[in-house]
Amino acid sequence: MEKKKYPSVKSDLYNGYVELPEIIRKASGILINGKRFKSFIFTTDIALIMNNDADGIMAVYPFTPHPAILEAITSVSTIPVMAGIAGGKTQGIRSANMALFAEAHGCKAVVVNAPTPIDTIGKINEVIDIPIILTVVSEYTTIEKRIKAGVDIINVSGAGRTSEIVRRLREKYPDLPIIATGGPTEKSILETIEAGANAITYTPPSNGELFSRKMMDYRAMEKDRFEDD
Repeated sequence: MEKKKYPSVKSDLYNGYVELPEIIRKASGILINGKRFKSFIFTTDIALIMNNDADGIMAVYPFTPHPAILEAITSVSTIPVMAGIAGGKTQGIRSANMALFAEAHGCKAVVVNAPTPIDTIGKINEVIDIPIILTVVSEYTTIEKRIKAGVDIINVSGAGRTSEIVRRLREKYPDLPIIATGGPTEKSILETIEAGANAITYTPPSNGELFSRKMMDYRAMEKDRFEDD
């Protein structure tokens, strides 16, 4: 079947946005309340959140979740947000309250850490209607009871073992929605998709790296201008 072509419109000031690897489009995607997600950009940087072509934001960070952070992210994002609500040190009622706050601010799902206790997942599941995503960091993370408690989607972040963890999960759970980190290359992303991941999280270049590229362009422009004068 011939691949359909589609028109593209891009404004002048939006040219510098972060483009995710095209290979991610090979993923099947996950349908969440009527919207298909194939790609997630892993960031809480407001500038990056406003300038990317991902399907969604994976807003997870290594600090205690706070409503002010979530409010800032959702206020600027033009695409759906999957909100980190902890589950490691932050548990119980606080996590459930954060989940409810996330839903009230339009988030499409909440994300809990691997150590999240089963009773905390149960409390979260009681108060929200949006999906719960559980981050799995190794093959030693037990998920059966967490799925029964309310987890809807698995997010695999196993560093170099990610594709192998995905493969094992897919063999055991043929219909389980799986998001996974794809790694830095098209080859590693494709390997993760072929292992069974339905969607991919992508870590963008840092603000410093992006600025460095921009400065190189500016230097070239200044040189050209100098030679024309």
